[in-house]
Amino acid sequence: MNFFDVLIIGASASGLMCAIEAAKRGRKVLVLDHAKKVAKKIRISGGGRCNFTNYNVSADNYLSENVHFCKSALSRYHYYDFLALMSEYHIPWHERDHGQLFCDRNANDIVQMLISECQKYSVIIQLDCQIQAIEKKSDISNHGVSEESELADEEQQEVRFTIQTSSGDYSSHSLVIATGGLSVAKMGASDFGLLLARQFGLNIISTRPGLVPLTYSAKDSKRYKQLSGIALSAEVNYGAQAFKENLLFTHKGLSGPAILQISSYWLANDYIKINLLPDFDLYQWLLEQQSKQAKMLIKNILSQKLTKRLVECFCHIHQIDKPINQYNETMLETIADIFQNWQFWPDDTEGYRVAEVTVGGVDTHELSSKTMQAKNIEGLYFIGEVVDVTGHLGGYNFQWAWASGYTAGQFV
Repeated sequence: MNFFDVLIIGASASGLMCAIEAAKRGRKVLVLDHAKKVAKKIRISGGGRCNFTNYNVSADNYLSENVHFCKSALSRYHYYDFLALMSEYHIPWHERDHGQLFCDRNANDIVQMLISECQKYSVIIQLDCQIQAIEKKSDISNHGVSEESELADEEQQEVRFTIQTSSGDYSSHSLVIATGGLSVAKMGASDFGLLLARQFGLNIISTRPGLVPLTYSAKDSKRYKQLSGIALSAEVNYGAQAFKENLLFTHKGLSGPAILQISSYWLANDYIKINLLPDFDLYQWLLEQQSKQAKMLIKNILSQKLTKRLVECFCHIHQIDKPINQYNETMLETIADIFQNWQFWPDDTEGYRVAEVTVGGVDTHELSSKTMQAKNIEGLYFIGEVVDVTGHLGGYNFQWAWASGYTAGQFV
């Protein structure tokens, strides 16, 4: 049986970062992953250019049942720490809207940098490896650590976990779970990390797809399917949350950054509010048009501010078909409200298949925010997306991966 100081399950962004940091401290590190390539999610992120972090990272950019949990890790590893690492590898990058940072070339630059760092510090990565069983020391039977074990006596003293895999059996002092969430199933995502947490008695916060398009009900599909392809700036609200970014009508429902952001908060059987003309007083403008364009059909007036196809659709649904001078002030206020306070009732999301992240995960109350170690199981760590910390769209989830991986790497 092969002994390692640190065994990490998941060659993910957080897993590789943790491996590098642990190896820097002289730890003997093994990373196991069932995939045939490392960091598959990094490779496809940001349209292939990897939105690797953001200038504006703070705890306000994250969802969690314990909103303060992420603060410690984020304060240990900042966006400029990652930029410094990229600088060592001469990786060019650029800033986009809202402080988002992307690679100039492609996401493979990030992947190769992480692989090079692993090689530099002698991290061993075993791919195409299936985990068959994991046991902690108190549960280890005769097929694990025993007097007949091949482990040296001093190594036996360090063993806390044994792992049986398709590539052989391993034991370790520290075990780090960096398996990600349920999102992007085509990349091999699974609930392995959550099942493992349950095996060790940790609580799980219910999971759901996040940063995901919302779908139409059957009724709304008939109404709005014709709007597929229309994109516009909008403000989307749900509860106390509001996002003002682009919105996209699709043949299935609503998408675009504003919708993806609000989807992480949205709960089933509830509605979201959408302002299709943010930062504009449509009601006051319509009042002004009554004197300027009194005999013009109101839908033609509205088409001066919104896409004609969208206006015609909404006007047809609400039977708005008269000249503007035939509407009184109360009616105009109602019409403005239709476009600026649209109550949209999603039927569902498009699910984990297209979701960028998983909301929920290992309960952060079970973990130390300073080390990422399970409070009641010495040597067991959870990092990255498997934890109940979910970032907004814009590089925040990668920054959480770097920060949580870095933090665990200082203690494993």
